[in-house]
Amino acid sequence: MKLILVRHGETLSNRENIVQGITDIELSDHGHRQVEKLAESLRRESIEGIVSSPLKRAYQTALAIGKFHNVSINIERNLQEMNHGDFENVSIEDLKEKHLPFIKNWFLNPASVVMPNGESLHDVQTRAWSTIKKIVDNPKNILVVSHSMTIMTILCKIRNIDLSFAREVRVDVASKTVVEFEDGKGTIIALNDTHHLQDL
Repeated sequence: MKLILVRHGETLSNRENIVQGITDIELSDHGHRQVEKLAESLRRESIEGIVSSPLKRAYQTALAIGKFHNVSINIERNLQEMNHGDFENVSIEDLKEKHLPFIKNWFLNPASVVMPNGESLHDVQTRAWSTIKKIVDNPKNILVVSHSMTIMTILCKIRNIDLSFAREVRVDVASKTVVEFEDGKGTIIALNDTHHLQDL
């Protein structure tokens, strides 16, 4: 089966470097244009089901893609973004100014840090993979719309690499990553593909 991992299009928080996490932000105007291009690039892809994070930016992306495919969109809470707890809706600049020791530790040890009143990457991977496992046990080609941290942890699991290397897995807005599964083993055949956005 084929698993297509899609990150949602741009939001204003993405553009302004504000932590979104589980804060429910809609796509920006530019984000809508991005997902239109993304949807067009997937128009002829064999997609037998779409599973989306419940957050608006992901669901709006799923709707744009779904226009070209006669399939239902299933909502899965396990695919939502990492809960950043007290840092939700805070700018990166403010975090650096007020919480620099924590931020430095987060960048140095991403696998072991738990966001204050939020989640760790391990928490995200555990919940996300429980859903991905159910998806890949099914022979259908499925498209999943999710978020940067969540997709990063999924790809670490597929590649069998430690979460301490999660930041080496880049996932841009409105990107698509294609994974082929056979006998439970995933092979990445396209990683962080954004060619469809070149004209924007």
